[in-house]
Amino acid sequence: MFERVVRRLSIALSVIVAAGFLLFAVDDFDRASDASSSSLAGEAAAADPTADGERERERRNGAVREVVDDANDVLLRPFAGVVDTAESRWVRRGIPALLALLVYGVLLGFVARFGKSRVAPLHG
Repeated sequence: MFERVVRRLSIALSVIVAAGFLLFAVDDFDRASDASSSSLAGEAAAADPTADGERERERRNGAVREVVDDANDVLLRPFAGVVDTAESRWVRRGIPALLALLVYGVLLGFVARFGKSRVAPLHG
């Protein structure tokens, strides 16, 4: 039971992080064609956006997309401080996403497998 819950949680969190990064990448490729992207758009692309960046992102995106972005912000917040001073949007978004996938996907997956082996009855 424990193993199944943790595994499903691991998969759900990883999917949210991956979807958030994929949506960021699509937006960034779209923005790349616009030579005059504002600094506010850069703030909205951060893993932990400012209040102004969050409002700009809400204005641009639909309701479903904003739910994914908000969940992604919460999941990436513990890792966003690692790259606060980076100038590249890809670094500010990619490194926290990679760290989140390692923790939520790999580490929680390991915990699920470890939990399964610890509660399995001994057959003798």
